[in-house]
Amino acid sequence: MGKPSLCIVIPCYNEQEVLPITAPQFKRELELLQERGYIADDSCILFVNDGSSDTTWEIIESLAKSDPVFRGICLSRNRGHQNALLAGLMECRGFCDVSISIDCDGQDDIGAMEDMLRAYLDGCDVVYGVRSSRATDTFFKRTSAQMFYKLMNGMGVETVYNHADYRLLSRRVLDELSRFEEVNLFLRGMVPLVGFKSTSVYYERHERLAGESHYPLSKMLALALNGITSLSVKPIRLITGLGFIVSLISFIGVIWAVIVSLLGHSVAGWASMVSIVCFIGGIQLLGIGIVGEYVGRIYLEAKRRPRFIVSERTFDEEDDER
Repeated sequence: MGKPSLCIVIPCYNEQEVLPITAPQFKRELELLQERGYIADDSCILFVNDGSSDTTWEIIESLAKSDPVFRGICLSRNRGHQNALLAGLMECRGFCDVSISIDCDGQDDIGAMEDMLRAYLDGCDVVYGVRSSRATDTFFKRTSAQMFYKLMNGMGVETVYNHADYRLLSRRVLDELSRFEEVNLFLRGMVPLVGFKSTSVYYERHERLAGESHYPLSKMLALALNGITSLSVKPIRLITGLGFIVSLISFIGVIWAVIVSLLGHSVAGWASMVSIVCFIGGIQLLGIGIVGEYVGRIYLEAKRRPRFIVSERTFDEEDDER
């Protein structure tokens, strides 16, 4: 068995400030892995431009022209981080043995790639890059992240704690992942569903080298909602259970009201009645909202629209197919 061909997949959205800094770093790490005999000489770096509005794509094109180790694909419009990442993984599936996905901002420790490849050569098809601590995060960021993972696990979504999208996937994992056709993507929960032998590599996360984060709290909440609704039906079951409890309490209340009325002790209770009606009405609206989220997701899945469209490539697609 020869050395595996590696493709480092890097989604990019408005990264004109940080890309010129991190691209040489990725190249140096790739060369180092080649020198140490972990990967083949035809390994490469694939940038995925997620419909950036700045000069990100122009920078990627310039990198690809200056050095064949750099490759790039441009999506026809902004589709979000998860779709852009999937586009890169599906693209490199045709010309690599193993992929490592990583963000462009330089926060993830690229030195952990060697440990990932070592685990792959030892027989692991999936290697998760996991943060060893969150010491560099603000209190709010650290707390919200912990709540995110606890919420996902509480809702029955299988995830790896403190793992984002820094991971190694073998060719056969990519092949199986291509069979997952859902539109609402949550790769952190989908990859564990594929199975195969897996392990984790721990690393320290750094500060962003340049530019601003494109993952504020609103996007984190949207990602959590996507993950829950696409991989778990537990919220619907919780609503069903809550509905049963409220119905039971209401039934007991009716019996109590009838008994009090028969005993002639009935008293006008406008405040209590309004409170009960508002409470039950709120529960009903909450239940309808949660069910509506699932119906909306089903609606989007039923359309079977493409999850991404590649408009440009810096390389000839046909020449790289195996």
